[in-house]
Amino acid sequence: MDRERYHRMIEEPQMLDYGVYLNVDQLLTAQKPLAEMCNPDELQFQIVHQVEELWMKLMAYTLVDVMDYLREGNTNRVVTLMGRVHRLIRLMTNQLEVLETMSPREYQEIRLQLGNGSGQESPGFQTLLRMPSDLWEAYKATYLDGKGLTVAEVYDSKYDHGDSYVVGEALIEYDELFQKFRSDHIQLIHRSIGLGSRSLKGRPVELLENGARHRFFPELWDVRCDMTDSWGTSYGVVRDAIHDKEKA
Repeated sequence: MDRERYHRMIEEPQMLDYGVYLNVDQLLTAQKPLAEMCNPDELQFQIVHQVEELWMKLMAYTLVDVMDYLREGNTNRVVTLMGRVHRLIRLMTNQLEVLETMSPREYQEIRLQLGNGSGQESPGFQTLLRMPSDLWEAYKATYLDGKGLTVAEVYDSKYDHGDSYVVGEALIEYDELFQKFRSDHIQLIHRSIGLGSRSLKGRPVELLENGARHRFFPELWDVRCDMTDSWGTSYGVVRDAIHDKEKA
């Protein structure tokens, strides 16, 4: 079977119930026609980024439900749904590895197809960036203020590994995983075009690193530093080395 016939099979498969339910015909026409690709890697470039948008859509949809369950204090549902979100962000991060199979030269050819666009304009990404403040407010209202607790008490002086702690850890894990995704994305850019280059909008690519250092829930991160500093005052910041004690 020749190349053209295979391409027709790829782009125009027979639609049975499964394909109709999933709107596969629409999915397969969401990419440029195969005959119009600037190079063979453009298809995987489009698909990976389109799939990322779908995962981010599901993440945002799930986080809206999480907000409702946070307000209700339904810890079991919050933890279960945040577990789903954690898996989704890991999928997104792992998918970036597919793009590492593309050479810098091939990426440059695809880059010309983007106009002035960049990944920072991703609709799903922009939506996810707006959600943490509302997640925090819902957590704070129910699991801190609603229980008469502070973050310091949840994690230290009144620590009991209860609902406020468990939900707090689910939030910080999301924060950590999201920042790892951003960090891996920076490494992909480093590998594709270099961090010393300029973006399609003329801004240094290094600016992306500022976003990767951003934290969604700083209170949950800062409490760890506060606890360590507080404990350190009781046993000393500099302690005797273990090997010195053994020699004595």
